[in-house]
Amino acid sequence: MSSIYVIVEHFKGSVEDITFEMLGKAKELGDVTAVLIGNKALASDLGAAAKVITVDAPELSEFNPEAYLKTVNEVVSNGDADMVMVGNTSMGMDIAAGLSVAQNIPLVAYASQMQADSVTSQLYGGKVNVESAVSGKCVVSVLPGSFPADAGRADGAPAVEEMAAPDFSGVKVKFRKLIEPEGGDVDITTQDVLVSAGRGIQSDENIPLVEELAAKLGGAVSCSRPIVDNKWLGKTRQVGKSGLKVKPKLYLTLGISGAPEHIEGMKEADLIIAVNTDPNAPIFDYAHYGCTADLFDLIPALSSKL
Repeated sequence: MSSIYVIVEHFKGSVEDITFEMLGKAKELGDVTAVLIGNKALASDLGAAAKVITVDAPELSEFNPEAYLKTVNEVVSNGDADMVMVGNTSMGMDIAAGLSVAQNIPLVAYASQMQADSVTSQLYGGKVNVESAVSGKCVVSVLPGSFPADAGRADGAPAVEEMAAPDFSGVKVKFRKLIEPEGGDVDITTQDVLVSAGRGIQSDENIPLVEELAAKLGGAVSCSRPIVDNKWLGKTRQVGKSGLKVKPKLYLTLGISGAPEHIEGMKEADLIIAVNTDPNAPIFDYAHYGCTADLFDLIPALSSKL
């Protein structure tokens, strides 16, 4: 049986869903050790692991990519892991590649499926799947939303091993403060209905069409990252890895392709309806219902009916 280390991701005192996803999958594939850095009190939440290795130090109280990488590398060097699983998240990506280089072992990134001897990676925003044969030691970074988080939420009392932190005297990156976006006019995380606009909306002049439809559905407008990058809507409307996580009763997407980063933020919606002219758009792999009509024909028709 393989020995698998899962790097625990946590934020503001809570274990992130991606950790539970990895724990559940790792338990299917081998003997699981959770590596918990910076908050050993969370060890009791990791019942799916057979063992938890904790490392605490003042330098690890907040996420610091250089200090975290140095710590993970130390843990892996002193352990027996055949595979190290890391979330393919903003935090995890700061660790995975550096760990691969430090350990001189391969990195399989953007993993969406895993077997004992192979890993399937999702590339180009989910439009291409690549299968990699896995043998020997490796690092695997897992796309959030690939596996059920509930599988990793288990009661249990894993053995806890405390490990001393490495020497941080040479670390150049310092954590100063966490800057969070200011609250907007609408809290999209509390909405039952969200109409979400993507790149396919083409112009900020078309945002009022989306707003009208959302209003008639009794909901609010949200969006994918390109809309925020173009400054057509504010950051507080963004759904996804670098935005907000939402769980509405209805999530209607308009012109969103379905990149993994967006899926991470909306995959737990009760009902997902996708509109995209590309029948091969990855969003259709997650939607309960899909429509390939032109959204500029569909929105007026829907608004009229409503």
